[in-house]
Amino acid sequence: MRVLGVDPGLTRCGVGVVEGVAGRPLTMLGVGVVRTPADAELGQRLVAVEQGIERWLDEHRPEFVAVERVFSQHNVRTVMGTAQASAVAMLCAARRGIPVALHTPSEVKAAVTGSGRADKAQVGAMVTRLLRLDAPPRPADAADALALAICHIWRAPAQNRLQQAVALHATRAPAAHRSPLPSKGRTP
Repeated sequence: MRVLGVDPGLTRCGVGVVEGVAGRPLTMLGVGVVRTPADAELGQRLVAVEQGIERWLDEHRPEFVAVERVFSQHNVRTVMGTAQASAVAMLCAARRGIPVALHTPSEVKAAVTGSGRADKAQVGAMVTRLLRLDAPPRPADAADALALAICHIWRAPAQNRLQQAVALHATRAPAAHRSPLPSKGRTP
């Protein structure tokens, strides 16, 4: 499985590609940051993020894109920029028919470090160890993108089995277990 992880942001959008399967050693295929100038107009910045992500998609041809789920922050401007960059990443993937998965920061931290409250240094250290790198990727946005890809590779098989089981159960549920709405004027 080849996954492009995206740690969305307008100034620095972390991107990283990891290949492998759960339970086996993983391989980093690329890591970096798509940067935009803070003083540029918002539309231009979003176009720059789009072009950067498109280049990564062209170069690495991932099977999945894992994006950090935007969560509430105290700084509304920061969360808006993150959400906009996140939407651009999802749009780029959807345009190509690549499935997108959203993972919360605590889910990624828990998957990579064992603790949903790990700090950036702990995430960077574990990404370095798991991918057998000489040093943690810099800046932290790049390490976070790799962590997203790792999280998806490790969690996707279980999530897929769960979704398949739910879908199978829904199609096989006998009519007796379905509760029809009573019609007017009739008492049960």
